[in-house]
Amino acid sequence: MRSELVFEAVHTLRNRYTLCQLASKATRKFHKPNTRIQDTTNDVLNLIADSERQDILIEPETASEAQRRAA
Repeated sequence: MRSELVFEAVHTLRNRYTLCQLASKATRKFHKPNTRIQDTTNDVLNLIADSERQDILIEPETASEAQRRAA
């Protein structure tokens, strides 16, 4: 069930808002045509749950610099 996947992913990212943002962005990037979006979302949540926190989050300075460049 997806609720179990979310529960496991929350152990990696404690902030649920950040988890939702990351999962939605990753689902859009990893989604392949002719597959169900639900399956892609489940795969992303599994990837988040299986990885380390440092591997997922980038440094805040790097994120702000990238946002400034994009603007």
